[in-house]
Amino acid sequence: MPILQWIGKEKVVNHHLEVPCHVLSRTYSFDEEGQKEKDNGSENMVIHGDNLLALKSLLPQYEGRVKCIYIDPPYNTGNEGWVYNDAVNDPVIKRWLGEVVGKEGEDLSRHDKWLCMMYPRLRLLQRLLSDDGVIFISIDDREQVRLRMICDEIFGERNFLAQFIWQKRTSPDMRKLVSTSHEYICAYCKDIGNLESAIHKVALTEEDAAKYKNPDNDPRGPWASTDFTAQGYRPNQVYEITTPGGAKYTPSKGHCWKNIESEFQRQCAEGRIWFGLDGKGVPRRKTYLSEREGKNVWTWWDNKSVGHSQEATKELSKIFGTSTVFDYPKPVRLIQRIVQIATDKDSIVLDSFAGSGTTAHAVLKQNAEDRGNRKFILIEMGDYADSITAERVKRVIHGYGEGKKAVSGTGGDFSFYELGAPLMKDGFLNEDASEKAIRDYVYFMDTRENRAQEKADEPYFLGTHQGAAYYFYYKKGEATVLSYDFLATVKTEAESYVMYADSCLLSAEELSNYHITFKKIPRDIARL
Repeated sequence: MPILQWIGKEKVVNHHLEVPCHVLSRTYSFDEEGQKEKDNGSENMVIHGDNLLALKSLLPQYEGRVKCIYIDPPYNTGNEGWVYNDAVNDPVIKRWLGEVVGKEGEDLSRHDKWLCMMYPRLRLLQRLLSDDGVIFISIDDREQVRLRMICDEIFGERNFLAQFIWQKRTSPDMRKLVSTSHEYICAYCKDIGNLESAIHKVALTEEDAAKYKNPDNDPRGPWASTDFTAQGYRPNQVYEITTPGGAKYTPSKGHCWKNIESEFQRQCAEGRIWFGLDGKGVPRRKTYLSEREGKNVWTWWDNKSVGHSQEATKELSKIFGTSTVFDYPKPVRLIQRIVQIATDKDSIVLDSFAGSGTTAHAVLKQNAEDRGNRKFILIEMGDYADSITAERVKRVIHGYGEGKKAVSGTGGDFSFYELGAPLMKDGFLNEDASEKAIRDYVYFMDTRENRAQEKADEPYFLGTHQGAAYYFYYKKGEATVLSYDFLATVKTEAESYVMYADSCLLSAEELSNYHITFKKIPRDIARL
């Protein structure tokens, strides 16, 4: 498989491993009753902060759990004003810091910068996807080819699902000799072997349903008919059919019937074959509306089905009362199509370039329509994360732009988070991070479970998992020692123990006798 090379690649291919986990600090929660300081327990998240750092900070709890990812990264047009800000230890890349990426012909490293920005983020997104998860990435012609090449490298060429074409305009741009009417949405599976559970059929529209009729008053209800012939020659599927009206038919040369004769007779007996009103027509097979689960997904997404750019601007104007609140938003129907085909009713949906918050809007709308309980995670680094991204979600929950509130119990709430201090700094625990955040991280990395309520009489107890009790003996600014004095404070009985401390005075034999696994701080704290 061809591999794409660019300036700085060797420095960013593993940069996601160097990025530290940060504390995600909840600042407020919101539901149909309004904003509140108290945590409402919502699993929906809007995170303000650098998406590379935020994605790394989500890994402990969400690695392998996200069913659907949608991102709308910078298209690298030269007009977006995006800035490369990743702290990569490379002199060439350091020169890019804080500089707005320029236009084609003005900034000769613009594609290198874009690739260096995208690569580590895609690496983290790949880890967050569930085994049956799918990522959808909006892009246009400027970076589409390069995006496909790095996605082939990260997700695997075999896991490429499709490159959907979205018709974003309703009419040509008369100012241009060649007017672009479309953008792309590149989709990759975590594992293409799970495609059947990864992608669902597209829901039928009212227009689709209207094509089903019932001219013979079939008790099964409306139906549509399809040709009963198939291409190719199969001797056991070539036979003469006599219709109820006496007409006789055999397949034309190079064709055969779709089924063997006994199967045809069974379908006839069940009234599933249509011969026309006079009973003399060429046989056609009935497909009933009541038996349709939807229609197969096509790669052409026209603006009539999923909306267009002008529709997206009108949606924001309806919600905020102005059309200038955000440039180049996506229509809700477009993202809802992705949510509908790529999620189950209890799935997690992630958008790490959240922008105006369309993805949360689409998730809430889909939940309201099918009474689902999908959860969303939005990440936005812009200063407008609260004033636009989160504000839109608030207004949708309260019914702005929808004409009705989100259905109760389907995710009409969220919590807003700021990116806090890193948990580790220069290889050591960061004392600026809260002890609770550090303990939560350590316990989750060892057990893949969230901590239960803390014990007031055992401040260093983390929890029990599969018969083992976990202790994290840590004090800011002080060295801790696993000794008999510490063991005397342990009150939880368990089959075995996992104990963290800066050092240990117990011998290997003593640790074995007490069924203790000692882990040294910070050496043995699991890294992502």
